[in-house]
Amino acid sequence: MARAVQKITLSPSCDIPFNKLVLSQSNVRRVKAGVSIEELAEDIARRGLLQGLSVRPVVDQAGVETGMFEIPAGGRRYRALELLVKQKRLAKTAPVPCIVRDSGIAEEDSLAENVQRAPLHPLDQFRAFLALREKGQSEEEIAAAFFVSVNVVKQRLKLASVSPTLLEIYADDGMTLDQLMAFTVSGDHERQEQVFERLKAAYDKQPFVIRRMLTEGAIRASDKRAQFIGLDAYVAAGGTVLRDLFQGDDGGWLQDVPLVDQMVADKLKAESQAVAAEGWKWIDVAPDFAYGHAFGLRQLRGETVPLTADEEASRDALRAEFDRLSDEYQDADELPDEVDERLSELETVLEGFDSRPVVFDAAEVARAGAFVSIGVEGQLRVERGYVRPEDEVTAEPESELSANSEDQHAAAARYEGAEAVDKAEPEAEAEEGEGLSPISDRLMTELTSHRTLGLRHALGERRDVAFLAALHVLTLRTFYHYGSDSCLELDLKSVSFGTQAPRLNDSASAEAIRARHERWAKALPKESADLWDALHEWDGDSRAGLFAHIISLSINAVYEPWNRRPRAFAHADQLAQAVDLDMAAAGWKPTVDNFLGRVTKARILQAVAQAKGQRAADRIEHLKKGDMAAEAETLLADTVWLPEPLRTVGQPVTHAASAATEQPVEVGDESTAIGGETTMAENEPIAENEADEDDPHAIAAE
Repeated sequence: MARAVQKITLSPSCDIPFNKLVLSQSNVRRVKAGVSIEELAEDIARRGLLQGLSVRPVVDQAGVETGMFEIPAGGRRYRALELLVKQKRLAKTAPVPCIVRDSGIAEEDSLAENVQRAPLHPLDQFRAFLALREKGQSEEEIAAAFFVSVNVVKQRLKLASVSPTLLEIYADDGMTLDQLMAFTVSGDHERQEQVFERLKAAYDKQPFVIRRMLTEGAIRASDKRAQFIGLDAYVAAGGTVLRDLFQGDDGGWLQDVPLVDQMVADKLKAESQAVAAEGWKWIDVAPDFAYGHAFGLRQLRGETVPLTADEEASRDALRAEFDRLSDEYQDADELPDEVDERLSELETVLEGFDSRPVVFDAAEVARAGAFVSIGVEGQLRVERGYVRPEDEVTAEPESELSANSEDQHAAAARYEGAEAVDKAEPEAEAEEGEGLSPISDRLMTELTSHRTLGLRHALGERRDVAFLAALHVLTLRTFYHYGSDSCLELDLKSVSFGTQAPRLNDSASAEAIRARHERWAKALPKESADLWDALHEWDGDSRAGLFAHIISLSINAVYEPWNRRPRAFAHADQLAQAVDLDMAAAGWKPTVDNFLGRVTKARILQAVAQAKGQRAADRIEHLKKGDMAAEAETLLADTVWLPEPLRTVGQPVTHAASAATEQPVEVGDESTAIGGETTMAENEPIAENEADEDDPHAIAAE
């Protein structure tokens, strides 16, 4: 005879007035986690209580029920209801749905409710957010409803928009959450699936590899070409921007490279036409020019357009306002937004007054040209007024002399022995004894030899004049390209960098040298004949500053395999120590292009070990060289590591990154989203980490 299956009896449920409920000491939850009580109260006020409380009757010492009920499971919900009562948004006697239990152990009830609760699968949450979006709720409304940031909602929606094929693979544990996040970089489902198929045969399946595959060939939004054309214009032209919402992407990637190249070429052409309309003989146009591209060309010296009376008055008023605001808020820890914005506006306008246009002589413009390119920050760069050697006008000695001063006329006459001879008149043969005849060349050479030695001796006794003379001739050769204006046989050579390093012309050092050279050029007189008097009037600091700039241009510490110069490199080391050269502070950072992609794997690992520690190097040791170089670039980005040829003797290898070596580095760890918000870690359901396990009101909270 079959035994009858004993039927279970569920605990009864009923509504109990709120003022009859008290917290129980049997609740096993002691640590605060998940959404705050305030947020939970707001959710209950919006949606109502979605899950009742588990309660037990309170009995006195005699075992008689007192009419009160304690809550071993659901304490956070009770505290949220209590807050609503204090805010007078809920009556003290409001009925609360409860399940009344009188058997078993109270602690067991509390533990079971928390442990046996099945968390929501992340994919279910992604799809739930997407369903709310499709039903008309905005991202802001969804974020407000679940007490998360708008960025978190965008992340969840982005995950839900991945290829359905890949979502099913993720649901079946065929990929990790970090890998799924990497696939969101591209919205092209076909491309996503192609990369996934490639990953099946790949040894390394880390998220950064997926991102690299999806963005290979694309142009970063931080690239100067992208900044030059503008993201809005690129998108308006039909271009696609790839974005990564789960880690910093510097604005994303521009996927349509041919479109970028075409837009850059079109914009440069349009800008160059405006420059050509100024009357220049030639215009060279390119996104980039090599460093030293103007070497050997003479640069014209124009006249800066002066400010009008109205412009001067406007500048003075704006400067006074800027100074007043700066003085008023100089002790403030943080500037008010409107003040900060106004100061930025004033700085921009005042810089415009300082950057006055330069006007060149029309005859000079007709034989000179200009370079049009893209600056390091994506701005248009126009370098005007360069004259090629073949376009120079060869001046006759007479015409050249006529342009000089009277002193130069007299000096030339003395050296030619023509004090009493008019060069404009035909030379007449003079008989000996009749009048003055020109001094013979032989005698002139002998006399000037004596004078040269006399000048050498006298100049050697006058260090101040010697320095001025040296500065004068070097300035002539650097800024005027005239060597015959000085009797000093000094020359200045500047290496032209036949082999160009990547982006050398856009480096921080190149920009600083270019700006400094332009400042000195503006300070010098336009005509070389006026240079000596101008330098003579300068103070010692100004002369020393100009001298330092000119001498710095002659440095050649470039390694050339066909030109062995060990002593020159030893002197370069001494010079680097003397000026305390720090190439990391000067802006150099190791990248795939400039170092990591051009050395062996052993050197890449050595660099990572020196900067981040051996554990970090061990974590990328298994990668292929291309992936290893790219990952090393990321690891070294926040360090000051330098390869040996760039180090200064006496400086530590990683003097500013020593703390980083003590921190474990997880390669491929992408658990932090933009803005520092925590994303979903692998194998960790969102709701389980972020919401109270005994409360389904908050699906997730950031």
